[in-house]
Amino acid sequence: MTKTVPRLAAVSVLLMALVACSPAVPTETPLQTTTPLSILPTLTPPPAGIEEGAVCTLAGGEVVEQGWSGKDTGSNSCNQCRCLSAGLACTKMACPSANLPATLTPTPIPTDASTPTAQPVRGGTQSDSPEANGAATEEQHPGWTTRAPLLEPNSEFALAQLGPKIYVIGGYPSSRVTVSTVQVYDARSDSWELTNPLPIPVNHGVAATVDGKVYLMGGQANAGGNPNRAGFLDIVLEYNPASATWTNKTSMPTARSGGAAAVVAGKIYVAGGRPPRGSDFAVYDPSSDSWATLPDMPTQRNHLAATAIDDKVYVVGGRFGAGFRSEATELLEMYDPKIGSWVSLAPMPTPRSGVNGIAVRGCFHVWGGEGEWNNAPPRVFPEHEVYDPRTDSWQRVGPVPIPVHGVTGAAFIDGLIHLPGGGTEVGGSSGSLLHQAFRPEAQCQS
Repeated sequence: MTKTVPRLAAVSVLLMALVACSPAVPTETPLQTTTPLSILPTLTPPPAGIEEGAVCTLAGGEVVEQGWSGKDTGSNSCNQCRCLSAGLACTKMACPSANLPATLTPTPIPTDASTPTAQPVRGGTQSDSPEANGAATEEQHPGWTTRAPLLEPNSEFALAQLGPKIYVIGGYPSSRVTVSTVQVYDARSDSWELTNPLPIPVNHGVAATVDGKVYLMGGQANAGGNPNRAGFLDIVLEYNPASATWTNKTSMPTARSGGAAAVVAGKIYVAGGRPPRGSDFAVYDPSSDSWATLPDMPTQRNHLAATAIDDKVYVVGGRFGAGFRSEATELLEMYDPKIGSWVSLAPMPTPRSGVNGIAVRGCFHVWGGEGEWNNAPPRVFPEHEVYDPRTDSWQRVGPVPIPVHGVTGAAFIDGLIHLPGGGTEVGGSSGSLLHQAFRPEAQCQS
């Protein structure tokens, strides 16, 4: 374990508006350790005349495959942008500060006793103002607040909760270089630390906890949805917090990434995945270290959300193709392990992929995500929608203050749903340090 980081109320102010760049059961095998943590990007001189769809060459000579987008995303008022890079592949762009609107000037807002005091933290800088740091306040966003930010910016990672601790596993920052990092948050001290890394770098995995152990399943080795380059994985790794060690377990029946997981009666159900594994559905029993293949999910999809309510598995949202521009779905389906079959339920109001969700007091909370809808350009969704199984109906609650996507798994600790990290722009080049939290009031239990 490394040194614990002090508490922090808010994340660092970025007076540059970000614009996304889309980049272009087997036997166990030994896994090898891998690379150190990536570094944060630094500014390079602005190239001339970046326009919609233009090709940008970075400091290290890399060329962005899909070009740069100079569109206003709603968080800025300028279209002239420059590359941000540290000699890495496609990262992102930022608007020149001269073009930023006056409304982005930070205004100090007092904190109360429930909000941690802002302090310096490794991995980012911050202002004394929660609003300047992009922090949620109860005044601005009822029910929302912030907690200590991640140590390293991240998205496309798996998240699991074990007691008062949250495990952020693998993923990648804006560089899109997959990491093996495991960041651990302790809600009791509102602080993060690093534990032993994964044996190999993994992004787009799924995670769950059973009987005091953390499990990481599947994922991919490289960024992107091309099955020939992504390196889909069938691995199952078990983490023991007592010894801070990772152990290989029986592999998944198929290699897949971009799925979702839910736990029922001590077993981990893993649904979906990037094509061609979008219908895959299987269950892992940690007590016997064995897998069983189950009836296919009716709607093949990836980048979906899953949870368990009353010993049933619910899956919602996601997309049909590998990339964020592919068609997203609003469909909600439920699997009952007792009878071994699926049923379709009321669809989510907003179709989107890259969503995340969790069950709290019998309600299925689903938030964030990315994609296209109603013929509008791709965006990150702030929508936060709640499903009530008793009435088979949805309602909207307070939107996410800073919309994110690219997190699979969530945590509910001491009355708060925790949303650490995530991408703030469409695509995979905007991993953040954010740690947003929501205090739900909805009650869906009789």
